Amino acid sequence: MATPLEKRNELLAKKVIKGLESRHFEAYYCPTTEEALKKALEIIPEGSSVTWGGSVTVRELGLAKALNEGNYTAYDRDQAKSPEESADIMRKAFTCDYYVTSANAISEDGELVNVDGNGNRVAAICFGPKNVLVIAGMNKVAKDIDAAIVRARTIAAPINQMRFMGKTGCSVTGACENCKSQESICSQIVITRLTKPAKRIKVILVGEDYGF
Repeated sequence: MATPLEKRNELLAKKVIKGLESRHFEAYYCPTTEEALKKALEIIPEGSSVTWGGSVTVRELGLAKALNEGNYTAYDRDQAKSPEESADIMRKAFTCDYYVTSANAISEDGELVNVDGNGNRVAAICFGPKNVLVIAGMNKVAKDIDAAIVRARTIAAPINQMRFMGKTGCSVTGACENCKSQESICSQIVITRLTKPAKRIKVILVGEDYGF
């Protein structure tokens, strides 16, 4: 029997998917990690070139490992031997068949919000790779676009800054200080309100908490 949280996630996911599809995204809901991983590998054809950014979700889900070990041309910056090689892998994203990422927040009516420091992730979401696959836990869903931006700035950004050991106000206070530091990871704030061409961006919502 489904728990109250599982029921809530399923019902809310239906609303979010309706919003995403109205904005021309291809969208799915997977209640479990196992189903989400299976769906992701169904979406990405074998033989594809694929890369991903610094997403915790992609790693926690086991997708990075599966792509590295599977029949794919995988560009993994975690395996880079130098900052220069890492930067080169980031640039390869723009010519890949698939770019895999998460979202910092998704509004209930289907808008994606992402904040970025270097801009490589949001750039790939906007343009370049033939397909973008966004995988997000239901913890990333926010009521509306304003709440999604607040979530991205005040929850995701401070935690990610601490993960990257950046020296900004939020890494000291745990709260967004609206800084202008060169180490800020909020250089770019991008709202994706629809995808062009249709279905270029595919979204998998997972009925579990993933990432920040």
